[in-house]
Amino acid sequence: MEAGMNSILAPGMRVYHPRQPDWGIGQVQSVIGHRITVNFEHAGKVVLDGNVVSLELAE
Repeated sequence: MEAGMNSILAPGMRVYHPRQPDWGIGQVQSVIGHRITVNFEHAGKVVLDGNVVSLELAE
């Protein structure tokens, strides 16, 4: 379980997926339980499992 950063995510926050750098910066759309919906620059809307993926805040 990689919860870490995901526990503080909220809609509007800008994040990136450390294992998918080509997706670009994403904006969190929603966080419902462990399901995180993010709209990425180059990948569009992606629903991620927060138990598997740990997103990082974009500077």
